[in-house]
Formats: sequence, structure tokens, C-alpha cells
Amino acid sequence: MKKILLVSAVVFTIGITVNAQTAADAGKETKYRRSSLHLILLESDNFPSKEIVTKAYNANPFPDKYNNHTIADKSFDPKKYALTAAEKPAKSAAENALGSAAQDATGGLIDKDAADMPLIINKYIKQSKLANKLIAKWFNRQADGSFDYNLVAERGIFDASFIDKKKAGASNNGNSILMSAGIELIPNTFVVFTKMNYFPNEPIAAILRDAAKLKAQDIKMEMLRQKAMQAADAAYDKAKEGYSVWTKSYLYQLKWNDTISNEFYNNQYMEKGTVDAKKKAAFDNYNYTLVPIGEDNAVSLVTFSLKENRTEQQIIELATKRNVDKVFAKLQKKYEVFKTKTPLFTADPITAKIGMKEGLEDGDKYEVLENNIDPETGKSEYKQVTTIKVKKGMIWDNTAGAELTADPSKPAIDRTTFDGKSKNLYPGLLIRQIN
Repeated sequence: MKKILLVSAVVFTIGITVNAQTAADAGKETKYRRSSLHLILLESDNFPSKEIVTKAYNANPFPDKYNNHTIADKSFDPKKYALTAAEKPAKSAAENALGSAAQDATGGLIDKDAADMPLIINKYIKQSKLANKLIAKWFNRQADGSFDYNLVAERGIFDASFIDKKKAGASNNGNSILMSAGIELIPNTFVVFTKMNYFPNEPIAAILRDAAKLKAQDIKMEMLRQKAMQAADAAYDKAKEGYSVWTKSYLYQLKWNDTISNEFYNNQYMEKGTVDAKKKAAFDNYNYTLVPIGEDNAVSLVTFSLKENRTEQQIIELATKRNVDKVFAKLQKKYEVFKTKTPLFTADPITAKIGMKEGLEDGDKYEVLENNIDPETGKSEYKQVTTIKVKKGMIWDNTAGAELTADPSKPAIDRTTFDGKSKNLYPGLLIRQIN
């Protein structure tokens, strides 16, 4: 028990961030407490090439504002977790018929089974014991069931002298420490489940062309009617190449509170050399879980021909990257708990290394935060210094494939500029969007 209290004392202090950078440190990496993230792709039959899509999804750069908490479970097939009749929400025959008709009429754009997906995800989470695996990664669980807190310490960002101080100060007052252990990091563990559907543009482009030509027939003047017909054909030729990608992502958060952390530290945690079969079984049999936060959608259209001839594989890869970035930006804007912090890159002018990939728009408002650390507890507190706004026309286009459409006559932008008072600002302060 004594060792558990010592470990918990260390875990309690993990919310430390390093002191803010000085102006001389501009451009260097700023270390700060980040949320942890794992990504899972929902496999689909509606992939033009499942191997290419999966490869492109896995090759997409991991969101750099989160700690990479990737585990082995990177994808799963929803069909393997199909709901039984008892598990499905009750639907009338009319609702089922309407859903099937809508799916057929739109060529699959409307998924009649979309309402079941959260239930399927929950079933997968439970049967795969996904949450247990996420916690096992946090504490580097070994085959014998032993843990350590090296990753927790690394992400907490503290120095050895502080750890020694807290170890020396650990005492029988461990109950209060246990109640707060991990409160600043572990609950901020998220999983994003992403479902992607790919639809060839040609059938939709053909429908739009035919509708435009039908409407053009009502034009009485021959010359204008012919121009309208030609415009319809030109629009079809431009839009028929490539794919439209429809993405839906589901955001989940690891459930970790005082009751759960007490159960873990008191009955399951053990270090190498103190292995206990009962504690190992207790962790294996405990059902940790994830709670749903919300969901959002994104749509992208990528064509074969812009400035270069693209292969089908290239447009699939580009579409995959663009849509993943889009849906992440929307989730971050929509859900407060999932918002990220970004360090200022420079203070005069005020700039940061974020842009269109993160969903920035002219006039978006951000708060500038300074991190204050309690020297006794190591807990961090963010204090608002000022607010800034994205400067019109000065947003960095860091979306996938942006270099292909960049205007060479305009100066390249590699950061986003903000309007605001730069007094008392310095590189390393953190910014976070305000709704």
C-alpha cells in the first residue's frame, strides 16, 4: 500500500507544464499538457479500394496538438458487431421502408443504418475492452499485470527534483492524494471513431447535367439555349472526375473519476516485483468504459485533374486526408472538452502555426493563456492574458494538397496572423479558440 501511495503522489503532480518561452526561444517546441488521442477507422464496403483507403488513413499525420495514445486496435468491421433484434432501437415498418428508399434514391449517400452506429460502437468498446487497453497503455502494463508510471510522468512534464520532493513527502495522508490522482491527464483521453464513404462523382454530375439541360429547354432564344446546354456539359466534364467523400466521426472520452481511480490504485495497481494474481485478475475483469461526447460530419470533393494528372490512388489519399482534417476541426470547435491549445509562434506580429486544416476562418476569436504552476502541488492553472482575432486574409492554408492549388504570384504563408495587442505577449503562451 505504501508504494501505491508513493506512486499516486507522483501521479497527482503530473499536470506540470514547463515555464513559458522567452522571445529568444521563438520557433522552438513548446511543451505543455495535451489531451491524449486514439483513432479508429470503421471499415466499410463502400471503399473504392479498401487497402488504399486504410493505408491513406493510417499514413495521415497524427494530429500534433494531441498526445499519440495509439494502441493495436486501429480499425474494426461494424458487421462483426451487428446488433441483434433485441439490441436495435424499435422502428416502425414505415420508418424502415423510408430509410431503405432514401438510401436507394441517393445511391447510398443516406445510410439507413446510421442511427445504429453509436450502438455498434458501444458494443465494440465493451466486447474489445477498449478502455482497459487505453489505461494499460497509460501505465505500461506488462504481461504479468505489473504497471509503471513512466508515460504518465513523461506527459506530465516535470523534473526529477520535484518527483524526489513529492516522494519524500508522501505519508499516511495518501487517501486525499488517491482521490486526485491522474485528474489532470488521464480523463482527457479521447477516441475518435471515423466512418468514411466514397462516391464516384460521375453519376451525380450526370444527374445535375441532365437537370440543367432539361431546364435549358425552356429557354426560347436558340443562342441562349445552346449556351446553357454547353455550360451544362462543361460543368459535367469538370465535376465528373474523382470522388466525393462523406465522413462521420464519433467522439468518445475515457471515463475516469475518483471512484474509478481509487479502484485502480487500491485493487489493481502493482509494480514489477510485487505481482499479485488477484490484482491482475481484478484489472482484467473490471469493465472500464468510454462515454460518448458527440459526433460531426465532413464532405470533400477531390477531382483527378487540377494542375496535374492524378491517379485514382492519389485522389483517394488526398480525399481521405482532407476529410479527416475537416471533421477534426469541426469536433474541436463544437465540443469544449476536445479543444486544443496551441503555442504562439511569434508575439509581434502575433502568429501561430495553425490554419485552414484546423478550420480557422477570418475573425475567429482566441484567448491567450498563461500557465501558472503551484510550486507545492505541481497543479497547473491557465490564466487569460488577452484575446486575439484571426486577421482577414492572413490564414495559413495547411490543408492536404494545398501546394497544388497555391497561387505562385502571391507570397507564401506558413503561419496564421492574428489582430490584437502584442504587449506582454511572448512566444510559448498558449491560445485556445473561444466559441
